Amino acid sequence: MMHGRGKSDEAIVAVKPANKAEPSAAEPVERRAEAEGNAGQLSTGRIQSRGTVAQGLERIRQAARERKKERFTSLLHHISIDLLGEAFGELKQNAAPGVDGLTCRDYETDLERNLEDLHSRVHRGAYRALPSRRVYIPKPDGRRRPLAVAALEDKIVQRAAAAVLNVIYEEDFLGFSYGFRPGRSAHDAMDALVVAVESRKVSFILDADIRSFFDTVSQEWLIRFVEHRIGDPRVIRLIRKWLKAGVLEDGIVSVSDRGTGQGAVISPLLANIYLHYALDLWAERWRQREALGDMIIVRYADDFIVGFQHENDARRFLDAMRERLGKFALSLHPEKTRLIEFGRFAAENRRRRGLGKPETFSFLGFTFICGRSKRGKFLIRRKSRSDRMRAKVQEIKMELQRRMHQPIPEQGKWLRQVITGYFNYHAVPTNSRSLDLFRHRIIVHWRRVLTRRSQVATMTWKRMRKLVNDWLPKPQIRHPWPKARFAVKHPRWEPYARIGHVRFCAGGVQQ
Repeated sequence: MMHGRGKSDEAIVAVKPANKAEPSAAEPVERRAEAEGNAGQLSTGRIQSRGTVAQGLERIRQAARERKKERFTSLLHHISIDLLGEAFGELKQNAAPGVDGLTCRDYETDLERNLEDLHSRVHRGAYRALPSRRVYIPKPDGRRRPLAVAALEDKIVQRAAAAVLNVIYEEDFLGFSYGFRPGRSAHDAMDALVVAVESRKVSFILDADIRSFFDTVSQEWLIRFVEHRIGDPRVIRLIRKWLKAGVLEDGIVSVSDRGTGQGAVISPLLANIYLHYALDLWAERWRQREALGDMIIVRYADDFIVGFQHENDARRFLDAMRERLGKFALSLHPEKTRLIEFGRFAAENRRRRGLGKPETFSFLGFTFICGRSKRGKFLIRRKSRSDRMRAKVQEIKMELQRRMHQPIPEQGKWLRQVITGYFNYHAVPTNSRSLDLFRHRIIVHWRRVLTRRSQVATMTWKRMRKLVNDWLPKPQIRHPWPKARFAVKHPRWEPYARIGHVRFCAGGVQQ
């Protein structure tokens, strides 16, 4: 056990034995441009400050790795001016402002003084979290997803706190948790899932979705979960301030004892902490103690897939999981949670029973299909979800109409960015047809817009093909096969090794 809060760098954290464990799942970041003037001095200063911050976080990580059962009782001093500066630099320059209307450009005009003042308020306890601003974004099914846009200073402090907490929880989180974690992506989660189903005795898939997770999280349970590892009352107070700040909508601030604002910087980490204790640890114990056959798990935030060798295991797990989640104010979405027959043996087993092809399931924007390679070997095929592709095409169509009278080069540059972004995510093996279809639909809508804006000449297909070749990227698979990338990232994995129950995760396969 280590105590100490001296002024030197040796005073990292104070830890003490944890409480008894339990009582019974982003916005992309863009680096901001460096400020002009005195570039060399600023660059050197920033490099030095980043080095100091990185060293402090690394010491916390080492302590977390070595003391799995102890609580960190002194963490707030790691939220330094340098770390707040880094957090500000990681914000999008054009990020939407919160209720105070303050933008990054406004804040940057006197950045050093602003950060010093913010740091002082955080450490004196004078910092107050503002309500988040409610906004809605469209969902593929036509509904709207509520998001909470935090004020700029709340974003900065949340990002700095998340940096400190992440190095602790990354030592605790289990390997099959992928969502909103450093160095892990949706493609890593899909790689692990495909490798597991193709190489293990998986015949049944439980496609599970937690109903309105971010809106129903119990804040009381969340704080109790955080306190398993975090014993610094000042950090706990910060988290309580963010949870209790409320949401401003139509001029009214609403505060609830449930939920953590979806869209807030700190929410993904808090969601992963909640599900780590409410679901992951329990599911891992169930796999080890209750499962009679192979069982695999891949979770991305509140969306997760569980694979089983035996149907009876799957049904027992589903019943037990409903009861488990109910203890922590969570429930499964009845329409989005399904148990299907899927895997290497599913097609043959269903054929013997006079049934049709195995059902499909969706995960992280793709539909997963039981298929065969050209050599007749079992192969999971992924194709972009048709409903989401239609929604994306419709969104692009509406924006093209808005841009109708822009010069063609401007339209072409914008479309190239949009299609490139789509391909960067969706260009996985076995998805070529969906990529071709997506691009073709965009071309058709672009031609219609160009034809409508001209009262004289019609846009011929010959001229259109030239524009397409000049501006739009061609479909090309940009991701390796899951086994190839999985094996490179996790060289300990041996697909044909004779080992017992395994857990497929980003850390390789662990017995």
